[in-house]
Amino acid sequence: MTRITVMQGQARVSAGPRVELTTVLGSCVATCLFDPQAQVGGMNHFLLAEPPASHRKGEVDVHYGVYLMELLINEMLANGGAKPRLRAHLYGGANLRAGMLPIGTANANFARTFLQREGIPLIHADLGGNHARRVDFRPAAGKARCRIVETAQAPEPAPLTRPVTTAGEVELF
Repeated sequence: MTRITVMQGQARVSAGPRVELTTVLGSCVATCLFDPQAQVGGMNHFLLAEPPASHRKGEVDVHYGVYLMELLINEMLANGGAKPRLRAHLYGGANLRAGMLPIGTANANFARTFLQREGIPLIHADLGGNHARRVDFRPAAGKARCRIVETAQAPEPAPLTRPVTTAGEVELF
């Protein structure tokens, strides 16, 4: 089995029958998409749902779900998937620290709304709560395993002061 770690700000797609995508989530959300007919799937891992109003138009920041969801769909289509056949799993969205803004809840709500708007059925979700999760996803089969991990093992959210990066092309639907 080849394990590929999906880090914050990444999306990975594979049709390999011996590939497993894996990530650890706190307030972040991972979307796992798969096309059962094409036997291709992928995972993204986003830090926040959408950029603030002060974000400059036209600049891409890979930490936002609004970008990574489109990127994941585009990569699925480029690798033989068909949008009408896509199915989704959602994981993460925890609110790990009491008294903080409910970023995990906002991320989970964004992901659910995005999938609804795009007409992609959500077949499984493990969202919310106050614990971190480890997700292992076999993209070709569309099978996932989600386990609770100690909050201390959850990745710290990346600082929001990272420079904005622009790379690649994303076609918005």
